Amino acid sequence: RLETVLWIAICLTFTSVSETVQHCKKDHGVDIPGLVQKHRLDDYGYIKMINYIRTTKCSAESLELASNGPLPWDSDQYMKPALPDDPLLQIDVEELIEAADVTMSPAAGDQVPLLLQRARQAEDRAQRAEEALARAMDDLHKLKLLAQGLVLNADTSRGPSRSGAIAELREEEDEAYFSSYGHYSIHEEMLKDKVRTESYRDFMYHNMDVFKDKVVLDVGCGTGILSMFAAKAGARKVIAVDQSEIIYQAMDIVRSNKLEDTITLIKGRIEEIDLPVEKVDIIISEWMGYFLLFESMLDSVLYARDRYLADDGLVYPDRCNISLAAVGDTQKHSDRIAFWDDVYGFEMRCMKKAVIPEAVVEVLKPETVISEPAVIKTIDCDTVTVSELEFTADFSLKITACTFCTLKYLFSSWCEGEELPGQITVHKNRKDPRALLITLDVAGRKQTYSLQ
Repeated sequence: RLETVLWIAICLTFTSVSETVQHCKKDHGVDIPGLVQKHRLDDYGYIKMINYIRTTKCSAESLELASNGPLPWDSDQYMKPALPDDPLLQIDVEELIEAADVTMSPAAGDQVPLLLQRARQAEDRAQRAEEALARAMDDLHKLKLLAQGLVLNADTSRGPSRSGAIAELREEEDEAYFSSYGHYSIHEEMLKDKVRTESYRDFMYHNMDVFKDKVVLDVGCGTGILSMFAAKAGARKVIAVDQSEIIYQAMDIVRSNKLEDTITLIKGRIEEIDLPVEKVDIIISEWMGYFLLFESMLDSVLYARDRYLADDGLVYPDRCNISLAAVGDTQKHSDRIAFWDDVYGFEMRCMKKAVIPEAVVEVLKPETVISEPAVIKTIDCDTVTVSELEFTADFSLKITACTFCTLKYLFSSWCEGEELPGQITVHKNRKDPRALLITLDVAGRKQTYSLQ
C-alpha cells in the first residue's frame, strides 16, 4: 500500500529538514525523532537508519515493530549515503530532536506535558552520555594496563639504542628537554659554577692564537657566555645556536655588550637548522651532564662536528674521562636505604625496590671516598662516534680505607689494599634517549640505575 510506504524523497516544496520530518510523521506515520529516542540512536545509528529507509523503502509498520535487539539497519553497509548530499544526514541527532520539539510544541496550556517530555529526553541523552563515558573509561583503563605491561616487559638492559637517537627526535618529542633550559635559574646555576665557567674563559683567553680570526660554532649557547668569551678571544665570527627560549635573552645580552657584529644567534635544534656558513673552524659547547653523558647533548655536538667542522677544525673540550670510585657512607646508606626497615614502627622494605634503582646526584664528602679512582671511559671529541658513547668496561678499584662499601645493593666490608673488581655498562634508555641506564656488576651481583 503506497500510503504505508515511507519515501523520504526531498520534495521540492520542502525548504528545511524540520518540514521533511513533519511530513514523514504527518503523511507517512513515521516519527523520526521518536525512533531516535526509542532506540537511543547515536549519530551513526541515525545515519544508518535514514540510509536504510531510503534504500529499502520500508513500511512505517516495520519501523515501529523493530525490536530493541539487532536493528534492521545495524550494518555498516548503511553508512553509505543513499542520496547524495542528503540534508537529513547533515543535522546532529540532538538538533533534530530539539527542532522537532520546537516545531511540534503545543499551546501554553500543555506546557507541563511538554516539559515532562523534554525532561525524559534529557534523561535519555544523559544516560547515553554516561554509557559512552563508561565505555571510554573502560577503554582508557585497558590502554593504561597495556602501557604498563609494555613498560614492565620492555627489555631495557640489552642492545644499544638506535643510532643517532637524539638527531631522530622530533621537535615535539624534545620539547620538555629544551623547555627546562628556558628559565633563567638553570643558567644562573651554571654561570655561578666558577670552576667550570672560569676554565672555559681561561682556556680561550690564554689561547687567543687558536681563536684569532676563526669562525666558531657554539652548540647550545644558553645565555651566550661561551660565545662572548670566543669573541673576546679574537674570533672573526661566532654562530650561537640554542633551541630554548633563553636565546632571546642571549640576543639582548649580546647587544648590551656590543658584540652583535661578531656573534650571530640562531634559534633551533642544530640537527634541524642550516648555518649561514658551510664550515666552521672551531666548535665549543658546554655539553657535560651528570655522569658526563646524561642529556646526550654530546650527540648534538658530534652531529655539528660531522656536518659543519672543517677538515682541520677543532672541538673543545676535546678530551673527557669518566671515572669510578667506591664510597663508604654509612649515614647516607641509613638515610636512603635502611630508613625503610622501620618507618614510625612500620616495615616498608618494599619501598627499597623503588629507591635503589634511582641514581643519586650529589656532592660527596672527601672522607667517604674509600678507593682510588679508576677511569672507565676516555672520550676524544674529535673522533668519537655516537655509538661509542654506549659502552661496557671492566674496572678494578683499589680500596684505600678499611670500611664498608655502600653500593646501594651491596653493603659489604672491604679492607685497605684489596682490589674490588667489576664491570660497568652504560647505555641510553630506549624510551628516553637523553636518559641513561647504568648497570654495575660487582662480586657477581648486578644492579641497574636510572639517571633521568
